[in-house]
Amino acid sequence: MGDEVETDTAAEGVNQINQDELILQQQRQIEREISETTALVGDLEPISSLNSEYASDNVYLEKIKDLASKYKHVRRTRPDGNCFFRAFTYANLERLLDNQDDFTSFYKLVENSKNSLVELGFPQFTVEDFYDTFIEVLQRVGEIKNVNEAKKELHRLFNEQGYSDYMVVYLRLLTSGQLQKDQEFYSCFIEGDRTVADFCHQEVEPMYKESDHIHIMAASAAMNTGVRVVYMDRGNSKANTEHDLPEGTTPSVHLLYRPGHYDILYL
Repeated sequence: MGDEVETDTAAEGVNQINQDELILQQQRQIEREISETTALVGDLEPISSLNSEYASDNVYLEKIKDLASKYKHVRRTRPDGNCFFRAFTYANLERLLDNQDDFTSFYKLVENSKNSLVELGFPQFTVEDFYDTFIEVLQRVGEIKNVNEAKKELHRLFNEQGYSDYMVVYLRLLTSGQLQKDQEFYSCFIEGDRTVADFCHQEVEPMYKESDHIHIMAASAAMNTGVRVVYMDRGNSKANTEHDLPEGTTPSVHLLYRPGHYDILYL
């Protein structure tokens, strides 16, 4: 009898391992399909391009109509858990290329940011490579005098996984630094017993971790850039909800949020 119980328990353990492996394989397959079919940062598309995703959903079709009354275009980003950081960084740099003074001010902000992170306790060897890549991208697009050509180069670099992911990692580090620098303010947004540092190590710094309100507030503060997030969901109202972060700022980056995902909006 005892042997039978042990055998059954062992069999259950094997079945669980097989089930876990199957789930992992399915996740990897989904990730492969997404990476093969979706650009890290897509081309400009009219807002009406969203209609095909919700062809038989009247709630969302009304929301898209509301969106189209305020915005002309959308630029999609890959839904890989990094979409907020990638969309925000890209949209911010893209608009900075239209104003040389703003671009120069932002360059100085980034240039000083590595020392700020090290002073907060981030190991220099951890920060350095990502910082260097961020600066390299700024230099490469900044030295191109024709704005349209500079934007093309930005788009090309953001669709090279190495450059694009390093840009995302560095903004994640800057966001973590902002949260820890102003932890007294941000601690009230963190649920449970976690400290701000715990939250940063678990939810902000790792790649593929999705972003929430607190990430956006801190990233906006770190980049000194106001963001408007347009929330499009199944709410009863025909209009979409808008939030400007940090509160009281004039947004220069506009993002579309649909449950679990961020894309870039253009007026």
